[in-house]
Amino acid sequence: MGMLAFTLALLYPLLGLCAPVGRWQWDGSIPGSTASAVSVSLTLTGVALLLDVIVGTPVAWYLARATGRDKIAWEAAVLVSVLMPPLALGILLSLAFGPTMKPGAWLLRMGLPTANSPLAFIATQFYVSVGYYIVAARAALAAVPVDLERTAALLGLRPYEVFRRVTFPLARLGFAAAVSLAWVRALGEFGAVVVTAYYPSGMPVQIWINLQDAGMPAVMPLLVVFLLTALPLPWAIHLLAQRRYADANA
Repeated sequence: MGMLAFTLALLYPLLGLCAPVGRWQWDGSIPGSTASAVSVSLTLTGVALLLDVIVGTPVAWYLARATGRDKIAWEAAVLVSVLMPPLALGILLSLAFGPTMKPGAWLLRMGLPTANSPLAFIATQFYVSVGYYIVAARAALAAVPVDLERTAALLGLRPYEVFRRVTFPLARLGFAAAVSLAWVRALGEFGAVVVTAYYPSGMPVQIWINLQDAGMPAVMPLLVVFLLTALPLPWAIHLLAQRRYADANA
C-alpha cells in the first residue's frame, strides 16, 4: 500500500497534461515553430550523441582498464562536467569560446559562429552529456572480465577485434543505457543551451518562448512531443535490463 501511494504521488504530475488550460495551439505565436523546434532538437541532439559515442567510448575504455594513479585525476575531470550546474556551464562556454578568446576568434575567422548557431547548439549538448555517457559506459566496460579479453588476445585477435567480438557484446546493454542517459541529458538541456544557442531553438527553449509569448495553450502540444521523444528510449532500456537480469537469475 505504501509503494502504491508513493507511485501515485510520483506520477501525479503527469495529470497536468489533462489540466484545463484552454484550446491547445500547435505553433504558439510563431507559425511553424513546433515543427522547427522538434527538427532542431532531434537532428542536432543526434549529432551531439554521435560525438559522445565517438569521443566518449575510448575515454570510458581507458578509465575502465587504467590502473595508475593518474586515473583518479582523469575521473575527477570527467565528473566536473557531470556536476557542473547547467547555467554556469552555459555562461562559461559562451565566455571560453567567445570572440575575445583565441579559440572563439579563430572559429569566427573560419566562418563558424560560436553563439546562436547549430555549432553552438551541438557543442553545448556535447559538453552537458558526454560526462554522463562516459560514466555509464565506464561502468559497463568495468563489468566485463579482463581475463576474457586477455584470452581472446592470446588466441590471436587484434585489439579492435577483442572489443568487437568480446567486450562490446558483453557490455552492449550498459552501452545502450549510457546512450539513453546521454540522449535524455542532451535533449532536455535548457540552462546551458538558452545561454549559448537561443537560436536555433530546440524544444526546451521553444517551450520557454511559447510560455512567455503565448501561455500554456501553446506549451502543451510541444510538451507532449518533448515527453514522447525523451522518455521511451531510457524506459525501454531499463525494462530490457530488468528482463535480462531476471532471466540471468532465473
